[in-house]
Amino acid sequence: MLKILSQEKHARRCEFPTVHGVIQTPAFMNVATCGAIKGAVSAYDLGELHCQVQLCNTYHLHVRPGDALVRELGGLHAFTGWHGPILTDSGGFQVFSLAKLRQIKEEGVTFACHIDGHRIFMGPEESMRIQSNLGSTIAMAFDECVENPAEYPYAKQSCERTVRWLARCKAEMQRLNALPDTLNRQQLLFGINQGCTFDELRIENMKQIAALDLDGYAIGGLAVGEPKEEMYRIISAVEPYMPKEKPRYLMGVGTPGNILEGVSRGVDLFDCVMPSRNARHGHLFTWDGIINLNNAKYERDLGPVDPQCQCPTCQRHSRAYLRHLFKAKEMLAMRLCVMHNLYFYNTLMERIRSELEQHHFEAFREAYVERLDRRI
Repeated sequence: MLKILSQEKHARRCEFPTVHGVIQTPAFMNVATCGAIKGAVSAYDLGELHCQVQLCNTYHLHVRPGDALVRELGGLHAFTGWHGPILTDSGGFQVFSLAKLRQIKEEGVTFACHIDGHRIFMGPEESMRIQSNLGSTIAMAFDECVENPAEYPYAKQSCERTVRWLARCKAEMQRLNALPDTLNRQQLLFGINQGCTFDELRIENMKQIAALDLDGYAIGGLAVGEPKEEMYRIISAVEPYMPKEKPRYLMGVGTPGNILEGVSRGVDLFDCVMPSRNARHGHLFTWDGIINLNNAKYERDLGPVDPQCQCPTCQRHSRAYLRHLFKAKEMLAMRLCVMHNLYFYNTLMERIRSELEQHHFEAFREAYVERLDRRI
């Protein structure tokens, strides 16, 4: 059960206990798609980067190396070397974003694998079984991800299907967790709120999935190209109907400014590939905004990426050296910069938690919400 330690308007400072440790929220979950952070960062680096939760991808791990093999090797914790909480997404987003050919039925989705084209079927039960084999701390329900913008009739039909699929996910997880040989018999299940950008659908869907009494709730289908103001409006519309005693997760979000606005609207958990993806191209987050190390002005700059940062990269290397590594196409460039960006995101969350404890969050948000997202 979520423990709310302090609250400032809608923003919450909480503790979320799991079988693999207590998550201090608000928290950012570091994306390790195939069991590793892209950019040559291992599970053993994550502690130094103040990471709390690793997020792995159900679909990709099912395709390679195979969830049965991961189970045989002890589950994701033993396989990756990360022993804190792990969240696995359901594979639903990848089914709908990567598969060029797919057929949706009530049973689930048949689609072509993005690697070699072989046919795969995935439905609620299959997704739950894969995630059970992975042994993650938190499993996400299998849902239908609808593109924005979408026609209202299809969005409504999709929401109804997603609720039916969620009931099947819950039943299958209860069955799996009751088996004596299940890797993690205390695996948690989060449902996902859908409804595109239609407030009415979002609210009705949230009421329906809240009635299933799950371990947590996510808002999905946002941060896919819609204006950020629209995303904030949807969060504000849905939040009053999300159970107060359960964690709230905004999927795939986002920039530091997005996170500050999400926290202010009652969100507890975030994830995004942005910090690692941007870092691999030399775009680094600082307390004064975003810098691009590819710019010529950093050629002779012996200062750290961010003078306020205590990450291993900033403590040891200069902007000039990092820029040189990118120009020389050295893999070390990506590793050092991904480490910086993840450290920045994780320590930003620590700062948010501290401000919430002192009831200074709103002033902090106003001071930094535009500043952190600006390009220097």
